[in-house]
Amino acid sequence: MSAAPFVEVAIPVPLRRLFTYRVPDDLVLEPGDRVAVPFHRRKVAGFVVGHRDEPPEGVTRVLKVAGKLEANPVFPEELLSFLERAASYYFAPIGEVLRAAAPAMPKGAMKRLREGGFLEEGEELAGRAVGRKLELFATRTDAEVPAKLGARQQRVLDAIAGETALTVLRTVEPSARGVLRTLAKRGLVTLEEREIEDALFAEAVAPDAPPTPTEPQRHAIEALTGALDGGGAFLLHGVTGSGKTEVYLRLIAEARERGKGALVLVPEIALTPQLVSRFRARFGDDLAVLHSALKDRERDIAWRRLRRGEVSLAVGARSALFAPVPDLGVVIVDEEHDASFKQEEGFRYHARDMALLRAHRAGAVAVLGSATPSLESFENARRGRLSLLTLPERATQRSLPPVEIVDLRRQPRSPSGEALLSGTLHQAIQRCLDEEDQGILFLNRRGFAPSVRCTACGKQVECPACSVALTEHRRTRRLRCHYCDFQRPLPERCDTCGAAALEPMGLGTEQLEDRLAEVFAPAKVARLDRDVANGRTVEEVLGRLRRREVDLLVGTQMVTKGHDIPGVTLVGVILADHSLAFPDFRASERTFQLLAQVAGRAGRGEREGRVFFQTFNPDAVPIQAAARHDYEAFFRAESAARREHLYPPHGHLIAVRVDDPDERRATESIGRLATIARRVATERVEILGPSPAPIGRLRTRYRFRFMLRSDDRRALRQVGAAVAHAIDEGVANPSRASVDVDPVSML
Repeated sequence: MSAAPFVEVAIPVPLRRLFTYRVPDDLVLEPGDRVAVPFHRRKVAGFVVGHRDEPPEGVTRVLKVAGKLEANPVFPEELLSFLERAASYYFAPIGEVLRAAAPAMPKGAMKRLREGGFLEEGEELAGRAVGRKLELFATRTDAEVPAKLGARQQRVLDAIAGETALTVLRTVEPSARGVLRTLAKRGLVTLEEREIEDALFAEAVAPDAPPTPTEPQRHAIEALTGALDGGGAFLLHGVTGSGKTEVYLRLIAEARERGKGALVLVPEIALTPQLVSRFRARFGDDLAVLHSALKDRERDIAWRRLRRGEVSLAVGARSALFAPVPDLGVVIVDEEHDASFKQEEGFRYHARDMALLRAHRAGAVAVLGSATPSLESFENARRGRLSLLTLPERATQRSLPPVEIVDLRRQPRSPSGEALLSGTLHQAIQRCLDEEDQGILFLNRRGFAPSVRCTACGKQVECPACSVALTEHRRTRRLRCHYCDFQRPLPERCDTCGAAALEPMGLGTEQLEDRLAEVFAPAKVARLDRDVANGRTVEEVLGRLRRREVDLLVGTQMVTKGHDIPGVTLVGVILADHSLAFPDFRASERTFQLLAQVAGRAGRGEREGRVFFQTFNPDAVPIQAAARHDYEAFFRAESAARREHLYPPHGHLIAVRVDDPDERRATESIGRLATIARRVATERVEILGPSPAPIGRLRTRYRFRFMLRSDDRRALRQVGAAVAHAIDEGVANPSRASVDVDPVSML
């Protein structure tokens, strides 16, 4: 409760500071409250983060808080404290951090304030009232089950686990309502009908029966559940198909038994539906799903159900890190190595690292899971900062598939005539189809062709807003930029010389799909990439694959992510060394991770799998290590290379970036910031640059950067703080500037 006469309020503006306001006599404020405050002659929404007895030194006039916008604090104490620490670590404006973490402000809140009140919890969310409906729930009694029971009655009775909703029971018996009435008359179940919120799940999921864990799974489960009372941080390193999800489920089940909540983060929205189905099969609908593809209303309802303590399990992508899970006891980051856990715009946080921080502050168990851990996480395990748990074998006892490296320099073309489809892979695809199995072909280039070039003058068609080539999308007869989404019709002549000599260069997933459908007709070929997939169509495509309505699936890295398709026995990587060419010190690591993950899609059912890596660089360490499924060999080689240059995990980085529509202004701005960095830096901090970014122009803005590198985190942060302060003071104006702590993208 607020007894102090002043509060500090975080306002969502790009300033790294708080603002002090006077508390009206008739108002009681708590940390986490959303309030309206006067700011530059208008009222804006902000968040109370603390109290103070006096105004800041030198301030003589302090404005009053206009009023509360919601009855209860938006953020619980644990979450608010964590968000303040995260903002400090990333040099991020606290107001923008809290706005990013909060649910949408109830529509009409400002209007209600003017009328003399605030919105009560649940009164109106994102402009629409929360719908409610009646649902029937069944619970088994202790009555003895008769020896003779009808098949339908037995089926429904067996499916009741604890309190079970009618919608769930209908998945095992369509006439479950009538059957339940009969069971109730016989005293075998009790029924209760009550009002619930609109279902946020489109389809019911039948409950599952937990499988018997393997010995490594059992060891991991015991170690994790044993840490529930005191907390701890773990790295769960399990090969693809080793049953990491089952370990998560057992840990969460035990935490729930002890009254603790759980938070599960996954890297991609595309992974969320299948994981949510697994969790619903085990825990029913007592969970909240949070990711950016949800509608505002859906996301807000899920967030507020957690805040009210109605549910205790949250599953979602990166931003679910900020879910107000009650009595947080478990934090899980699945596929922790994935680069999408880093937010690249605005509040530039890394959800994996912040998950560890949140778990530590809450006294919870943190689990980072991956078949291909990031070098940072594995090094932390090696140093004892994380406890290492290993699942070395697949849960099905089937071995990892053998991998054949195909040297494209020495391989003849396939009968298709395509240069990037070797004879070896062609024969393997034909054999797969002849045996009525399924295959996945991985190519991390979407579109028909990555570029279009004039064969007369040699110029490629580039984006007018970005310094990148336009990609041909033949089905729409358009050229597209995959960075700013600029589009134009496919030209008939070269813009530079006027010759009718434009030719597609390279192979994309769209072209590969067409070629495979033509060569292997009548095989059914489908494609999964960003051009055809959103949250729903991903599941539709994968559903068709599971139902064997698709023989060959062509895709980008979306096909590498955790999918479990029993009928897939063949995986072909069209160009295994493609990502090695990226101007990024993590290029080797990402190549290994992609190859190891996609190889793991093969042979997860009853039949053995086979994997083919096509490459022009067969001796590259990540390709050789991935072919042997040897993570530790890759780690040793890559870690040694990183140590030499003080790259993570042996050093720390901060990236300072500037962009501006005017190239000269951008150059001057980055130069001024670099001068300040040099003035502050000690000999322990190395300044690399400034220089143009690898993609020098993006969305009409010229981009420059310099890097701060050191093995002394404190010394590095001193320089970063000085640069952040200089940006706040307008040193980079009118250019746009940012400080990125622990950067992931080097582009």
